[in-house]
Amino acid sequence: MATTRSRSSIGCGFPITNLHICYGAKESQISLQGNPESHQSRHVLGAEPAIHVLKDPNCGCCSAWIDILETDGFAVTTEPSAGTLLMRCKSDNGIPAETASCHTARADGYMIEGHVPPPDIRRLIVERPDAIGLAVPSMPYGSPGIGAETERHAYDVFLISRDGGTTVFSRHAAA
Repeated sequence: MATTRSRSSIGCGFPITNLHICYGAKESQISLQGNPESHQSRHVLGAEPAIHVLKDPNCGCCSAWIDILETDGFAVTTEPSAGTLLMRCKSDNGIPAETASCHTARADGYMIEGHVPPPDIRRLIVERPDAIGLAVPSMPYGSPGIGAETERHAYDVFLISRDGGTTVFSRHAAA
């Protein structure tokens, strides 16, 4: 068991803040203020949300998605990861194989898989559903970082529930 109070990384390199207790690949968060939702206030007050991205260092679409997040006001940190290590990270964090894409991120305790649009990430952080996170499976053309938005194909963003099931969180129509 490891305990930390400062910004560091565990598991597959995702940064953690506040007090985290780590058991192997699992982590639990206990806020220093005693309120597990206290980290939410920084978003309500308008501070930029932080997101940590694991990506293949040679992937251009991942870098394009990161640029879009930064333009939208996210504080982005990145970490190179690929192949088996990245797939294990996805699996260890509850991302079903059928929702996998080219990069994985963590934002405010939620997993973000693939080319999820920034407004959907912000909505997730504000609404705080009891879920693992969001996913855009594969790499739909016109999603953030994949081709021209003016030529976008229709795609859905899925909410990943704790039991591994998915439901549509938002729909993005073809351009």
